[in-house]
Amino acid sequence: MKKVTNKVLWLFAVGQLGWSMLSGIIVNWLVYFYQPNADAKKDGLTTFVSQKPVFAGIMVMGLITAVCRLFDAVTDPLVASKSDSSTHKDGRRIPFMRFIAVPFGIVTVLVFVSPVKGESTANAFFLLLMLLLFYLCMTVYCTPFNALIPELGRDQKDRINLSTYISVTYFVGTAVSYLLPNIAGIFRENMGYVGSFRITVAIMSAIAVICMLVPVFTIKEKDYASTEPSSTPVLESLKKTFSNKQFRIFALSDILYWVALTIFQTGLPFYITSLMGLEDNKTFTLFAVMTGMSLVFYAPVNIFAKKLGKKKLVFSAFVFFSFVFLLTTLCGKMGISGMANGILIAVLASIPMAVLGILPQAIVADIAQADGIETGESREGMFFAARTFAMKLGQSVAMLLFTSMAKIGSEDGTGSGYRISAAVAAVFCLGGAIALGMYKENKIKETIDNSAKENTNETA
Repeated sequence: MKKVTNKVLWLFAVGQLGWSMLSGIIVNWLVYFYQPNADAKKDGLTTFVSQKPVFAGIMVMGLITAVCRLFDAVTDPLVASKSDSSTHKDGRRIPFMRFIAVPFGIVTVLVFVSPVKGESTANAFFLLLMLLLFYLCMTVYCTPFNALIPELGRDQKDRINLSTYISVTYFVGTAVSYLLPNIAGIFRENMGYVGSFRITVAIMSAIAVICMLVPVFTIKEKDYASTEPSSTPVLESLKKTFSNKQFRIFALSDILYWVALTIFQTGLPFYITSLMGLEDNKTFTLFAVMTGMSLVFYAPVNIFAKKLGKKKLVFSAFVFFSFVFLLTTLCGKMGISGMANGILIAVLASIPMAVLGILPQAIVADIAQADGIETGESREGMFFAARTFAMKLGQSVAMLLFTSMAKIGSEDGTGSGYRISAAVAAVFCLGGAIALGMYKENKIKETIDNSAKENTNETA
């Protein structure tokens, strides 16, 4: 196989720029669009689905997003198994990505298109269908994409570099998605609040599709990655993956982290508008500050991860993020302006975001590589699908929690539910740190290092 260069790694990372834009649109703006607060309603944002609880305080939006996330989680191992066992002439991963990129972009636009003007049950069912298709498309693209990470990152240096590059493009893609209200403002006078929102989603989706197609047409998978298919059936492969104790520990930590992060990401537009008293177009400004500061910390994270190991940095990031979430509960009550409050949160959050944007993917790649050495079977796709399963399970729980908590005090302008959500995020993030403490990184590293020494001796 050809040597993997930084150019190849960057071309690969552009794909993440694309899908993170689409993911960011849904994660950051779906609830804002379909469950608007009082300020958004005053600006002209129409309600398309019921704003009343279905049962036990669970909102329609929370139920829809949770169902879709669970469906998404179930499809991950199925797609991973198909990818791992693929015998396509162009490889096991690229053909899936090539097939689904365009439909992925189209469905993202349709998520924000309601067939009935005004609040309707038909809109809720249409949204449910479009979201199911959205998450299916995301799985078909992202699961093979993630499986290429350990295949392109063959050693620790390349792996951490690749994790750094895709983290950069992930943050950029997410930052661009936060520009949605800023760009929509250009069209608002002529197209109204809803129309301007939809046309902006369409523009962003088109750009995202182009980015997702970059690695598909510039990287020949067989030149850089193993294309030997796995013959293990999906359920058996999934069972083998979760039989790995170190992976189970990491997955538990990851679930708790994603509950916390999804609550924070979904709540960010509300924290900014309701708690800080700023306009929604300031969301991009503050996220840009957080992204820019995160990039400053990327180089130190890259260096220290190679020297200190990944576990220590990720553990510290969890604890620090918990502190940031708790600080968010005090927004608007610290005697400083809303923008100063926002910048403080953004700068502090940039430190753990830098760590958690790079290292978790590299940890999964380490575990997958060590497992392949011990079992003699290459199942990278299933490991990343299982990790994505954990992530989406956490996101499902988060959406149920946030949409229910958000209704507390939303009409009277107190925003107490948003403060509660930030505190809950802090508790989950701290739980993730405690779980990660049980992960034995040295054991994984020893397996990989011993295999490398054996290969070196055989070559000599």
